[in-house]
Amino acid sequence: MKNIYILDEDNENTLTNSLKKIMKKEKSIKIRNYKPDDLEDALINIPDLVVINEDNISLDINDVFNKIKENEDNSITPIIVISSNMDENHIINILKNDVEVYLNAPVNDEILYYSIMNIMKLLNRNRMVSPLTGLPGNVQIQAEMKKRLANNEKYAMIYIDLDNFKAYNDTYGFSNGDEIIKFTAKVITKYVLRNDENEQNFVGHIGGDDFVAIVEDEDYEKICQNIIAEFDKCIEKFFTKEDVERGYIEVENRKGIMEQFPLTTISVGVVEVTSERFKNTLEIGEAGAAVKHLAKTIYGSTYVIDRRKNRDEAFDKADKKKMLIGK
Repeated sequence: MKNIYILDEDNENTLTNSLKKIMKKEKSIKIRNYKPDDLEDALINIPDLVVINEDNISLDINDVFNKIKENEDNSITPIIVISSNMDENHIINILKNDVEVYLNAPVNDEILYYSIMNIMKLLNRNRMVSPLTGLPGNVQIQAEMKKRLANNEKYAMIYIDLDNFKAYNDTYGFSNGDEIIKFTAKVITKYVLRNDENEQNFVGHIGGDDFVAIVEDEDYEKICQNIIAEFDKCIEKFFTKEDVERGYIEVENRKGIMEQFPLTTISVGVVEVTSERFKNTLEIGEAGAAVKHLAKTIYGSTYVIDRRKNRDEAFDKADKKKMLIGK
């Protein structure tokens, strides 16, 4: 259910009733009318969209914007302003406040309807993006993989996640854990998308501490090395001096026993993708999970590359022609 809040002091609720009428067929949308004085209470419920009838509010509209945007949960809530004030400077000042749409009153029903529906579609697309890192999620990741398979492109899938990250969250808290996630995303992006020549490369955030990159560079091994080198160089800043000097953190388990965990490291699994070996993205994912699991069994930050050329080859851990381990 999508909630649209209308800020309007019209006692007859003309705009609200009109909007309910034109949105009647949209069963997943609920429309509510609020007075600006009730805005703070309304924002607790985190609306999906706010429509402001500027002609019918007594508060300064900029104060309304500030109230909405200063609330962290609503800082990205889209806003539509409906107003009869068509002064260009006024409109520009409104749009400078991150207002998505400015409509002339009285507004045409169809224009209002499609403005709202287009924003709702955009919201749905944005939900495919990680709110923490801003990186594309699973929908886009799958689309990128399928596109390259369909075009018989040769590329490398790089699967990345963190070691001992749960222990870090248990000790330092999820807020600090989020900072490591954002740091990791920046490091991966820096080396996978490092210049204009890498515009075909791709970075996605599967969720939590799991990332994926699609690399068309032949030198993807160097990318892995650079990611690991910078991660290991900078990760200590997220730990206390005492934990860094000890080289581990202590976490109490469910039985009340203190356990020791190494500082957070990064594991990277790489799969060379060819149409001869893989029929679909599921097969690629299975190979990626296997090679990343192998990387995680090795102490410290590590990358492992699966270089098998066809789907019938066995995964021989001792065969360096099919697999490469590095740090």
